[in-house]
Amino acid sequence: MKEFLDVFGKKVELAFSTNAFQQAAQHVLVICQYKGSWYLTNHIIRGLEFPGGKVEKGESLKEAACREVYEETGATVDELFQIAEYKVSDENESFVKAVFWGTIKKISTKTNYYETKGPVVVEGDILQLRFGNEYSFIMKDEVIPECIKYIDMHQLKKE
Repeated sequence: MKEFLDVFGKKVELAFSTNAFQQAAQHVLVICQYKGSWYLTNHIIRGLEFPGGKVEKGESLKEAACREVYEETGATVDELFQIAEYKVSDENESFVKAVFWGTIKKISTKTNYYETKGPVVVEGDILQLRFGNEYSFIMKDEVIPECIKYIDMHQLKKE
């Protein structure tokens, strides 16, 4: 398990397993790729980030991941693997988020992308680009690079 502080000074515990914490995951983050490029969404407030959100009542983590990707980008997920969970906590609260990696099968244009401005395809080194001002704080802590390192190490398909 890896531990670090996020940009707000909250404790983050990252585990490359499922059910890693006593607290169940109620949020999802989906690291997406489309034809070898990174597939992000442009959140209205936070900026560029991978799709994700809260799990709805009666929904599995995988179902939530697929729904969030579609709602925020119009994309349908092809392959989807849960690769990690992380817990964010401070003295007042904590939450656990499940991290998925997936490839995009199909993209549909939508009139409503909920709290986002829709999809953004990013080519290049996301590990360097994520520090730009247009990127969300979610992209700037150690979760993203550690998860991408895991994806690379396990040679998950990237085409």
